[in-house]
Amino acid sequence: MSTYKKEVGTAVQNAAGTLSGVVEGQLWYDSTAAAFKYVYPNVTTAGSWSTGNALNTARFALGGVGIQTSALAFGGSLPATTAVTESYNGSAWTEVNDLNTARSALGNAGTSTSALGFAGPPGSTPVQNESWNGTCWTEVADVNAFRGGPGGAGSDNTSALMFGGGVPSGPETSALTESWNGTSWTEVADLNIARANQAGTGKLNTAALCVGGSGDPDGTEQWNGTSWTTLANINSGRTNLSGAGTYTSAIVFGGAEDITSTEVWNGTSWTEQGDLAQGGKNIGGAGADNTSGLAFGGVTGPGAVYGDTEEWTGAGQPIGAWSTGGDLNTARNNLVGAGTQTAGLAFAGNPIGGSETGETESYNGSTWTEVNDMITARALLAGAGTQTSALAFGGNPFPRAGLNESWNGTSWTEVNDLNTARNQLGGAGTQTAALGFGGGLLPGAQTAAAESWNGTSWTTVASLNSARQQLGGAGTNTSALGIAGNEPGTGITPKVESWNGTSWSETTDINTQRYVLAASGTDNTDALAFGGDTPPNTGATEQWNGSTWTELSDLNTARKQLGGAGTTDVTTLAFGGATPTVTGATEEWNNPSNVVQTITTS
Repeated sequence: MSTYKKEVGTAVQNAAGTLSGVVEGQLWYDSTAAAFKYVYPNVTTAGSWSTGNALNTARFALGGVGIQTSALAFGGSLPATTAVTESYNGSAWTEVNDLNTARSALGNAGTSTSALGFAGPPGSTPVQNESWNGTCWTEVADVNAFRGGPGGAGSDNTSALMFGGGVPSGPETSALTESWNGTSWTEVADLNIARANQAGTGKLNTAALCVGGSGDPDGTEQWNGTSWTTLANINSGRTNLSGAGTYTSAIVFGGAEDITSTEVWNGTSWTEQGDLAQGGKNIGGAGADNTSGLAFGGVTGPGAVYGDTEEWTGAGQPIGAWSTGGDLNTARNNLVGAGTQTAGLAFAGNPIGGSETGETESYNGSTWTEVNDMITARALLAGAGTQTSALAFGGNPFPRAGLNESWNGTSWTEVNDLNTARNQLGGAGTQTAALGFGGGLLPGAQTAAAESWNGTSWTTVASLNSARQQLGGAGTNTSALGIAGNEPGTGITPKVESWNGTSWSETTDINTQRYVLAASGTDNTDALAFGGDTPPNTGATEQWNGSTWTELSDLNTARKQLGGAGTTDVTTLAFGGATPTVTGATEEWNNPSNVVQTITTS
């Protein structure tokens, strides 16, 4: 009979330090520390925002409902009032049927398939109420008291709560609260303090949270289905803020042109955590609780309307991170790499002093070892392949910029040159099936030309849509990405193009435009872009899922002209570059990252 002992064994491996190749949950004995250790996933100690795909129509003072992966944005101002409605699927916004009446500063409740949009600013349609069924909006019974910028909460289009808001005459703020039962609105107990332009959260019309706003910018009130109770103040008082979540687990964010502050509610108190990338007011919001939210649209000042989307990941969630690896033996920039995080290859580049080198180094997951040099020293080239089977093509100095060398794990061999000699090009693929694209020509021109390598010779294929150099490349010779770079007349560009084996198509721009960056990835749906020059040097790291770029944890050392290796966006290697000082520093990306825990008996 099979047993755990028979199948797995009982021995715990021994290592002088961290066990090579250790995986999540694995136990080993560290003989140096004289202790048992194991690894577990790293999680956020504070929540953070990452960039998602922008709205199709930039606007502010819009309604928002749903969760991070299934949201609805409707109405708002451009600054002209609009009825536009968009649906978010977790990666991109799609335009759907408009509101019947254009308006902004409206209240909202429900989900992406069953929502309510009510009231609005004085002078427009301050009592109107519309119901969304997942396909279209229908006008239903009006609210009792007209107002603009009310707070809202509720589970769907049959159960909602509206509270506070601005009124056209008399006091500028209201304390009125109304409850919706799917047919009509009924006035219930007022807020303790009248207010407008506050944040409202809650998934039930019997359990809601009202935060900040004019009249009480610091205040928090909680609704229990019968009355409002005053609770702990937020740390940064504000108006025109936004929120998402439930009455016991929520976030609020933004509130003015320069406010990026985000605060997390745990049912008792507010804690400041990671800031928005873009400060603003009158932002749309959606989200399930304080661990998962969405911010979209807003305004940063007079006329500065934006459509940016940011996604919130709360504390306690697994995250990717860069950790320090072993330094290159020869610090250099303008180098290139091949292979994986635990079996990488770095070759060529410019060491301190500036002249080109053909030096090649092999990485085993912890240290670099010098191996045989390239035949021709050079820099600003492209590469493809693995640690034991690689290709190096193009690069400085001219006129040798068409040279191509093949690596067999021991030595380099000259093979057939590129058809178009160039430097600062992008590369992808393997030793026997590679792709070279873009790059620089003499005297200072840039090209869009692309070539495919079959293991013997290069064949010219369809060109990039935009000529450029100093771009990143990832994928295979039939499924690749050309990322950012520097194009003539425009300069630094965020453009990304996807290769399907036949032609290039422009796809979603990277969030941080840059050049002289590095990239890794399996194909045109799975990639990581990191480092580069914006200027200044950046450590920005972005993940590509085939439709959107998401900002993740930065490199520990911002740098440009670096090398990269890795076949996926989960495990990647970054090495060398300029900070601006030439460096040999190596960093390892793991998503999610693991941390080492020592077992103690005390």
